[in-house]
Amino acid sequence: MTTTTNLNTPAPTAKPQANAGKKAAPTKDAPPMVTLDQLARELKMPPRDARMLLRLAAKQSKLYPTLGKDHVARQPWQWTPGSKALEEARKALSATSNV
Repeated sequence: MTTTTNLNTPAPTAKPQANAGKKAAPTKDAPPMVTLDQLARELKMPPRDARMLLRLAAKQSKLYPTLGKDHVARQPWQWTPGSKALEEARKALSATSNV
């Protein structure tokens, strides 16, 4: 069995995406977020150390109940200003940095 193709039809081409490589702009409805980098700068510690300490603190559900619940695995650490999880993150990082 043979198939015929129309040679006059142009081959489909890949169109370049307009927003390739760009981050999505925050919407006006979304509140500003406090990131781990901002929090680490505020507490004068390297972001890598802060991330490690937050991972350990999130496992301590009795001391920091909302910190572990608020964070989604494999997503960046970020909090809404004034949230209870942000206060727990500050508490966890400041308690360990004084030791």
